[in-house]
Amino acid sequence: MNSNKHISLMLDQGYTNILLNKKMDSSLSPHGISFTEFTIMHKLHTSSGGVLSRIALADSIGLTASGVTRLLAPMEKNHIVQKLANPRDARQSMVALTDAGQELYTDSLVSFEHSCNSAFALLEESEIDQLLILLNKIKY
Repeated sequence: MNSNKHISLMLDQGYTNILLNKKMDSSLSPHGISFTEFTIMHKLHTSSGGVLSRIALADSIGLTASGVTRLLAPMEKNHIVQKLANPRDARQSMVALTDAGQELYTDSLVSFEHSCNSAFALLEESEIDQLLILLNKIKY
């Protein structure tokens, strides 16, 4: 494959990412959260025990630990997440959804699923499967 195709692929995927993020932000805004905040809530909700360290959370969403800390501050202030002590390392705090955060996640998940279904409605099931395979190939 030549360099021009790589450049086009990178630019097109970046543009597609921006469009999808805007669509997801729009669907989640009635719940008062952004796509990135929803992603954090999803990672916490689906994690083992519902708790993650800030570093593990950052790694799981592709941000720096300081970036996650900046995102978590207003979420903590709004009682969506809470800090917990790490029983294994007092220097490292853990993060979990509050009861209100769990409820917000459950409510916003309905909107998120609807928006995802709409975003990928033009793709056939086999195309979605192939896209997932290709994306996972690039991730690792």
